[in-house]
Amino acid sequence: MKKVTGIILLLLAIGLKAFSQAAPKPYGPLPTKGQLNWQEMGMYCIIHYGVDVYTDKEWGYGDEDPKLINPSQFSAMQIVGAAKAGGFKGVVVVAKHHDGFCLWPTKTTEHNISKSPYKNGKGDILKEYREACDKLGMQLGVYCSPWDRNNPNYGTDEYIKIYREQLRELYTNYGPLFISWHDGANGGDGYYGGKREVRHIDRSTYYGWDTTWAITRKLQPNAVIFGDVGPDVRWVGNEEGHAGETCWATYTPHAPVEGKKPGNGFVKDYEGTEGTRNGDFWMPAECDVSLRPGWFYHKTQDDGVKSPYTLLDLYYKSVGRGAALDLGLSPDPRGIVNEIDVKSLTQFGNLLKQTFAVNLAKGATVTASNIRGGNKLSFGPQLLLDNDRYSYWATDDKVTMPSLTIDLHTPKTFNVIRVRENIKLGQRIEAFEVDAFENGKWQQIGAATSIGGNRLIRLTQNITASKLRLRITKSPVAIALSDFGLFKEPVHLTAPKITRNKKGEVSITTEAPVSAIRYTLNGQEPTFTSPVYKEPVLLANGGIVKARSFEGKGQKSDVAFASFGYAKADWKIIDATAANDGGNRGENAVDEHTGTLYSTLSKSDTKFPQQITIDMGVSHQIKAFGYLPRQDKQADGIVDRYAFYTSLDGKEWVKVASGEFSNIKSNPIEQPVVLSNPVSARYFKFEAEHVITGNGITVAELSVY
Repeated sequence: MKKVTGIILLLLAIGLKAFSQAAPKPYGPLPTKGQLNWQEMGMYCIIHYGVDVYTDKEWGYGDEDPKLINPSQFSAMQIVGAAKAGGFKGVVVVAKHHDGFCLWPTKTTEHNISKSPYKNGKGDILKEYREACDKLGMQLGVYCSPWDRNNPNYGTDEYIKIYREQLRELYTNYGPLFISWHDGANGGDGYYGGKREVRHIDRSTYYGWDTTWAITRKLQPNAVIFGDVGPDVRWVGNEEGHAGETCWATYTPHAPVEGKKPGNGFVKDYEGTEGTRNGDFWMPAECDVSLRPGWFYHKTQDDGVKSPYTLLDLYYKSVGRGAALDLGLSPDPRGIVNEIDVKSLTQFGNLLKQTFAVNLAKGATVTASNIRGGNKLSFGPQLLLDNDRYSYWATDDKVTMPSLTIDLHTPKTFNVIRVRENIKLGQRIEAFEVDAFENGKWQQIGAATSIGGNRLIRLTQNITASKLRLRITKSPVAIALSDFGLFKEPVHLTAPKITRNKKGEVSITTEAPVSAIRYTLNGQEPTFTSPVYKEPVLLANGGIVKARSFEGKGQKSDVAFASFGYAKADWKIIDATAANDGGNRGENAVDEHTGTLYSTLSKSDTKFPQQITIDMGVSHQIKAFGYLPRQDKQADGIVDRYAFYTSLDGKEWVKVASGEFSNIKSNPIEQPVVLSNPVSARYFKFEAEHVITGNGITVAELSVY
């Protein structure tokens, strides 16, 4: 009897050993606990509020009076609540921007909230954000700018001690934090305690990042560190809010010193966008973009708030490509998020809820061509349909191109496909395709490359099918797929496109025919009673055009918006720095085509300032002007310091504006400059005093308002 029992136990043990196949070995670099939390969040907001709100600048110079900060309605609850309404999971507070003003009562500098009238000098805006996040179930992060245009010690070793102490205060008093955020703006001109000079630093060595980030690791061990090149999260390489079609979570930075270390190097834009397949570090991409054209609130940009469907498109191009979306919120002078912004955020949040509320693949029967060790319980494909982000379907080591059949049992209509990997085992799959069984045969409906923590395929049309097939077409190792979903995005119309020619004639078009396009010229949103667009509308003196597509009784698109200055039909270039040999003449700066350039770029050294002078033909009252930098993602010749002159007769000139275009390289939108006082003039001169890079200037378009 004992012998029989022993044989049975032996056979059982052999069977269990065969059935209990080990999990796949991890592949490549792996995410930390903090990085997993970051990935699961998907979206968060970065909040820019400070002295720039009251000076109407993007970057403060450092000489701003703390008394500017005295908001009448500041509410961290309202700001964080607006982010939560949009579906965001946390906020990053800009605790100190480049102007050096600290929104908390720091001991490191007098330039802080305690010197403002806010709450009689007893205010602590960081504490209010901490409390709001706790009450609303949101996560908190901080950004403390390493560049400080106010501090007299900037550029010396003493400032590094000050900066590190500021980080210690933030990490100690306002945690727990999910991210410590940093950017690449370092060194340049500033106030520096009254010295008003330019200070240059080597950003790869000056801050002693190894020592500085050791503070983060000690005081906030679960916070990821974001910088241009990590070390935990990298910049995607643009401020447009999108990652590449292929976006790897791993990355190998280019280091200016011997060896390659995360956080000690620089990012090439396209590589930040795509990442590095089999890179040295797990360093996924953050896609940062502002809800408004600029990062700080400017009333002139109230009509430039991104629409809910624009945000949804950015969601697919960031979160849907395995990255995270970091959306900039800009509280207004009252200290709250403007009603226009709140409306867009709330509608976007509702769109996300409607789209992803129901996984249409739930209840399906899923059949795999291979299951690791035949163990359905641990590695079966049915785990793709549960709510666990890290349970997964896996294959045997030698099976790297498996397929999966999803039987929905009844026809389902969908237009979004979601696939995820168990990234605790690394980013493994390199390409896959999805087929639908239609008209008696398999038809490919979607394909993608990198998956990682999240991949969304937004189909161009609705698909109705009862059976689907997923095919892994490229993977170096066994797969570990954790999620498969089908979703239905609500039907919507595409917003119209608004353009204008030199004569001032405005044209409004749509990609597909609609019942009507309605428009307004008074700043109001178009409704069913607004004028119907039938032919180009003359807008010679400029203004705001808003348009919307309408279909049927109740369907309408987002609102399209465009702001135009004076028409340029009679404008003539009367003087300009010589254009280069590429045919990039001065007339291109006023042709109403954003794709053409006036360029003086040269291979030899050139002198500054350079200028272009324009005769508008008649006198106009000028309240503002705009400089549009080149739109081809190149930086050569982009002007970052300017002067603007006007004249009635073309002989006597008056300088009416000068300054810098802050952050223009990363955010190359039209740079509007409002004059301190309106002036009457027939002639104007745009003078470039400095460019980001290159020997010469480039101008896509100049406008006068």
